[in-house]
Amino acid sequence: MENQEKVLVTQAGYEELKGELKKLVHEERNIVIQELQEARAQGDLSENADYDAARDHQARVEARIAELEAMLTNVEIIDDKKTTTKKTVSLGSTVTILDLDSNEEETYTIVGSVEADPFNGKLSNVTPLAVALLESKVGATVTVTNVEKPYKVKILSLK
Repeated sequence: MENQEKVLVTQAGYEELKGELKKLVHEERNIVIQELQEARAQGDLSENADYDAARDHQARVEARIAELEAMLTNVEIIDDKKTTTKKTVSLGSTVTILDLDSNEEETYTIVGSVEADPFNGKLSNVTPLAVALLESKVGATVTVTNVEKPYKVKILSLK
């Protein structure tokens, strides 16, 4: 994975990634080894569904470990403290907006795409909404483009 782009994450996101990697390496791998040993003990591997399932589980675990290791070597931690002093929306900012079409307020934290979880208020910095908000100030009205139907939102607060 040469010339891989930086993986932008908050400190909390970084800790989550490290925790997931540790769990996969130290717990999940042992579970896979146990599954493989139990399946091998059944005898003929050519028609052994348990063995095939264990091998599939092993492949998924090893792929995720490789993915996490690559991410962690290219990680760039977003400095949450630096964003709180900024007057414009940036990576790590928590912003409350008003959708001018629906008149609904929503609050999001702008994070890197690895941490994105829109259902829990974590919005990837590459989404159309985040792109429109970035570098804007409280009170500004921005138009969200690159969506089927562009819409306007007003920035109510910034943390």
